[in-house]
Amino acid sequence: MRRTLAWLAALILVLAPVLPARATETLRVGFQATGTFAWVLDVIRRHDLARQADLELQTAEFASTDAGKLAINSGSVDIAVSDWLWVARERALGAKLLFYPYSSAVGAVMVKADSPVKQFDDLKGKVLAVAGGPIDKSWLIIRAAALRRGIDLKREASLQYGAPPLMFQKLQQGEADAGLNFWNFCARLETLGYRSLIDVRDAEKELGLKQPVAMIGYVFSEQFAAGHRDAINRFIRIAQAANELLRQSDGEWDALRPLIKAEDEATFTIMRERTREGMPYRSIDEEASDARVLFRTLAQIGGAELVGPAGELDAGLYYYPSATHGE
Repeated sequence: MRRTLAWLAALILVLAPVLPARATETLRVGFQATGTFAWVLDVIRRHDLARQADLELQTAEFASTDAGKLAINSGSVDIAVSDWLWVARERALGAKLLFYPYSSAVGAVMVKADSPVKQFDDLKGKVLAVAGGPIDKSWLIIRAAALRRGIDLKREASLQYGAPPLMFQKLQQGEADAGLNFWNFCARLETLGYRSLIDVRDAEKELGLKQPVAMIGYVFSEQFAAGHRDAINRFIRIAQAANELLRQSDGEWDALRPLIKAEDEATFTIMRERTREGMPYRSIDEEASDARVLFRTLAQIGGAELVGPAGELDAGLYYYPSATHGE
């Protein structure tokens, strides 16, 4: 019954604005096979949401996040999911890209359940494995939150940088006392007897944000949006309908098991719940307000190498499905 009600609500959401007859419009959508956007696209496909919204989705699979960024910039896809900070930097450098929130799911600093490391202070003199590089946004958020507590992790901890799988292994092999990794690796660590020392979302709140910012979102160019606003709005609606199905129905997740490829039931459950927690729910104005605060902090700590020449978030970064802000 829950699944049926959720599906009916989602169907109404999709069909309500699609009353007049119109021609089907094609959207070229890029995705990474190992990313959660592939799960949303699968829900859209299985429930025929695109056709009901008079859309045809031509999908292109990316091997990496960098390939997705290249595809967006080159115009080989119309819409893809990418990084908020990358879009902000691209706009600061002159690229006219737009961003619409997709997920606020981020990682955490993880330690063994019985680790003596209980708080930021305990990381002094310890080895911290950081997924990504010195200017990875999650690391800078954690570092900024630690600085608010008077702790400079860059100077007071021994840092190791590397790809997420490598940092995942280093923590398990005891080569690091703590590890900051992406949320999907953290989900796996939870099932292996590790706990979160601090979640990046909680660190964001320590920096003055009311709610965590969606760090991942739908990205497309201003030029494309100018000529295809209605199609983009329809796509956003069916993506939100898919999210609502995933939020309400565990059965939808059972259908996604082949894509999720969780090692066991515990990992599957944690990945499902973390994905749900990251689904955006608030207005674009609220999102943009917190994003400005976060960008300012990241610009101060990461400098031009991270954010480009801008010290403030470009006011035109966010896409508003309505014609004007606040509608």
